[in-house]
Order: sequence, then C-alpha cells, then structure tokens
Amino acid sequence: MPSPAPIPCGPRVLRFDGRPLVMGIVNVTPDSFSDGGRFLDPQAAISHGLKLVQAGADLLDVGGESSRPGAEPVAAEEELRRVLPVIEGLARYSAVPLSIDTTKAEVAGRALEAGAALVNDISALRADPELARVVARAGAPLVVMHMRGTPRDMQQGEIVYRDVVAEVRAFLEEALGRAEAAGIPRARVIVDPGLGLFGKSVAHNLALLAGLPALLELGRPLLVGPSRKAFLGKLLGAEVGERQWGTAAAVAAAVLHGAQLVRVHDVREMRQVVEIAWAIRAEGKAP
Repeated sequence: MPSPAPIPCGPRVLRFDGRPLVMGIVNVTPDSFSDGGRFLDPQAAISHGLKLVQAGADLLDVGGESSRPGAEPVAAEEELRRVLPVIEGLARYSAVPLSIDTTKAEVAGRALEAGAALVNDISALRADPELARVVARAGAPLVVMHMRGTPRDMQQGEIVYRDVVAEVRAFLEEALGRAEAAGIPRARVIVDPGLGLFGKSVAHNLALLAGLPALLELGRPLLVGPSRKAFLGKLLGAEVGERQWGTAAAVAAAVLHGAQLVRVHDVREMRQVVEIAWAIRAEGKAP
C-alpha cells in the first residue's frame, strides 16, 4: 500500500514514507493519569517540551484538559490559561510543529493563532460542531481519534464490540466524512485508534495493535499512542512510572504493523525503539 501524501503543517511538512514520526507529550494539566501537575507551570512545561525536542521529538502535542476516565470537562477559559503561554513559548524557541490537544473550537482557534500548527481532537469532531470549521478555515491538519462516549463515561457499563478493529475502522471512516463535509480535505486528516481506556478493554487494545494494517486501508496516516497506558499496567502489574518497557514493546509493535506516528512521553527512549523497528520494517520492504 502506498504511503499517504505529505501534509503541510505550519512551516514544516509531515512526511510518511520514511521513519515514523515521534510526537512528544506535553501535559499542562493537574490531573493527567501519567504526569498530572508536573508541568502545570508554563515555564516548566516549556522547558519540558524543549527537552523533548532535544531528545528527538518530531512534533509536540500540548494539552490542557485530561482525558483520563472520569475526568470532568474544563472550561475553555481555564484550558486557554494553561496552554497558550506554553504554545507561545515553544513556538518562540523551537521550530518543530506544535499540536493542540483539544475538543474545543475556541481553544483550537486561539492555539493556532499562538503558534500551533495541528489540532488533535479526541472527540473526532463530535464534541464541538464549530471545531471543524475552525480547522477548515485555518487550513490546519487534524487528528481524529476513536473514543466510546466521553472521558467522563467512556469506561462505564459493559464494553462490547462484535469486531473491535472493524468497528473502530468504521468510526474513523465516519469521522473522515465529517471532516470532509466541514471543508477539511481528507488529505489533511490523521487517524488514531484511541489505545487506552477510551472505551476499550485490555483485549480490545491488543486486538487493535495487531489489527493496525486494517486501519491503514483508510489511506490516512496512522497515529498510535500506547505510552504508559493502563492496558500495559494490567498486563505487567506495573504502576504508571514502571511502564516504559511495556510502552517500548507496544511502540515497536505499532511501527512494525504500519503506524506512521507514535505519541509518547519518553521521547529519547522511544525514538530508539522507533528507529530499530523501522529498520526492520523497511528491510522487509526491500527487494
């Protein structure tokens, strides 16, 4: 299957025909499942982001609202207070593309004006109808992710799929249709299967990692974010801070199964994992 075409992203171009891109995570939240509160101060978050760039991040994803299970929504004003100084600072001191992780049109619009170049929407354009129009007007790339419900209720009740890979693929196809209907070309959209507790069990997460080739049939770049996720903790019996090796295994699997981007906390270590997994994958393509 041919690689997706490059996507302009601010002053850079995202290319998907070589080593998968590494997206570093900058959480500006008090309650993120992994590092909540560590980088709530803007200067701490900017310093952390710059360290991730030095460690090899190709992009940075800045978020001001936790998506952990049971998380309550954050007002747009508070989210903006958290993320805008960080985006402005990172844009001033680094040239890597910045992603704003938000479901809100107001936050996305202000972040794009402040220096962000990409919008990462875990709601796949379902939470705020205006968000798609903001992205379309800006000409920005968009990430749409699979999630069952909202962070507040996504893990509640019985979680049942007849075929999790097929259903996630159908969901992402619908999200691509929503984007196109709002004026966002399909060629600017990246898809994310939503690994973790986004309405999925351990078995569902494993099935999705194994089934990534079916999602590649959508013809869009595939972003996978297994970093420190709970399904790894359950498999390993490991707390959040002890999941680096499990994350490395999941990142390697994602790359070997075709992912073009990985979203991670530990950039230096996972960049090495990506390099080796990509070398193996590329060798398999050699004549």
